[in-house]
Amino acid sequence: MSNDAMMTAEPSTDLLNVLKEEHQSVKELFERFEQSADGEERTEIIKTAINELEVHAELEEKIVYPAFRAHMEEDDLINGALEEHHIVHILIKELKGTRGNTGRRDAKFTVLMENIKHHIQEEEERLFAESLILDLDWDALSAKVEKKRAQLTSQKQPLKRKR
Repeated sequence: MSNDAMMTAEPSTDLLNVLKEEHQSVKELFERFEQSADGEERTEIIKTAINELEVHAELEEKIVYPAFRAHMEEDDLINGALEEHHIVHILIKELKGTRGNTGRRDAKFTVLMENIKHHIQEEEERLFAESLILDLDWDALSAKVEKKRAQLTSQKQPLKRKR
């Protein structure tokens, strides 16, 4: 194997590693939430997690999952992942509707965390593993994901700057 080949990761692992890094970022927010007792800090953590989850979910739902589905013989894993996303969207909508630092809000976010942790485990251990053997144009898929991410994050920016 040449040095160039050794230094360049496979496009599939590049995209999957980016998605895994996003998973890790959200899990770190969950840890911060669990360690914090401060209501205002928890509110900021929840807002940040929701923003990250919304972008990540849209990338998977609109680009990644359809690309995987088009090349998979069975789509049970995709269907399961989409149903898990559906539950996440419901919880996010309800969290956005809560006002103040309430025990109910924190309980709802805890349910969201548990759902996301399960989803991440399933996705990384099963779906991503199966995707490695798919005959995908990984470069094109990665480019689509990055283009859409740029659009979504630019739309989310005003929310983060709000004081």
